[in-house]
Amino acid sequence: MTTARTPGHGPLSGVRVVELAGVGPGPFAAMLLADLGADVVRVDRPGGPGLAIDPACDVTNRNKRSVVVDLKAPDGPEQVLGLAARADILVEGYRPGVAERLGVGPGPCHARNPRLVYGRMTGWGQEGPLARRAGHDIAYIAPTGTLGMIGRPDEPPAVPANLLGDYAGGSLYLVVGVLAALHHARATGTGQVVDAAIVDGTAHLSTMIHGMLAAGGWQDRRGANLLDGGCPYYGTYETADGRYMAVGALEPQFYAEFLALLGVEDRAAARKDVARWGELREEVAARFKSRTRDEWTAVFDGTDACVAPVLSLREAPHHPHLAARGTFTDHGGITQPAPAPRFSATPTSVRTGPARPGADTADVARDWDIPGLLPSSRNPQ
Repeated sequence: MTTARTPGHGPLSGVRVVELAGVGPGPFAAMLLADLGADVVRVDRPGGPGLAIDPACDVTNRNKRSVVVDLKAPDGPEQVLGLAARADILVEGYRPGVAERLGVGPGPCHARNPRLVYGRMTGWGQEGPLARRAGHDIAYIAPTGTLGMIGRPDEPPAVPANLLGDYAGGSLYLVVGVLAALHHARATGTGQVVDAAIVDGTAHLSTMIHGMLAAGGWQDRRGANLLDGGCPYYGTYETADGRYMAVGALEPQFYAEFLALLGVEDRAAARKDVARWGELREEVAARFKSRTRDEWTAVFDGTDACVAPVLSLREAPHHPHLAARGTFTDHGGITQPAPAPRFSATPTSVRTGPARPGADTADVARDWDIPGLLPSSRNPQ
């Protein structure tokens, strides 16, 4: 563990992370490490990452610091290797072989710092026929079987934004991987490479479903199962005002309470009778269409019927439960999700807004004792 001062607060305070700037799951993984208290230094490239988002609003760069390094300049790789020599974790999201060509692959980094955990975030992984192919979230989750599970049976698979692949199957697995490898490095003094592929993580998320499939409890098609919208008491329904309610009344006692509050108690026997699911769905849909979302929210409030309103992104922070927990927070005029999970002894917070490219070079050069990062050191007068 590094002993130099770092600005973090949380369970990872004292951990140093180098993030080679990219887009999507890599930055989100680094944000999570930063939220947990790590001192994350983002190495931005000159000109930025090329996304059409104002850096001041890119909250995936919160709680980080930024330096700008041109890896194609003669002294660029050496500056990154200087950071890697003082870091616990490095995160990069290039296509396989790119970091090596730039001179900052695992070989040179581990030569400087054998304890370094080198985290690699890609869609296809470091090996395999598609490893060097371009792609985005939707293309990665499609071959894993998970995209094909989502949506109505008579419509194309529904697109789950980029949450399932980039962030659930990608970022979260990278974070688990680098923290596990960090534990090993501290116990043995030996770092390693963590190959976090979105295809691997997304497939892993479907482990329970594969077990159900093997046991005959899951049909390999959309909209025909307990948890994929095929079940009439696990799904979403439109209300009178064009909004939606979500229903998840799986257990018998919750199902009974749901039917009673909905006003269709006579449908109790349809719970296990798949042949009657169609008519049950029609009746439930008709009932929900009879009132507005807010009216149904009031009906189910404080009950165990497992029913909740479907809120928009702007509505969510105002939900009474989420507001009471502080699930969302405001920082620098931007409403955003608060760090998660929560810790009793090492609380986390949004400490700083999005890091501006290069804005922290002097501080990082001082705190990490790397004077070569400073422009005056690289270009003496």
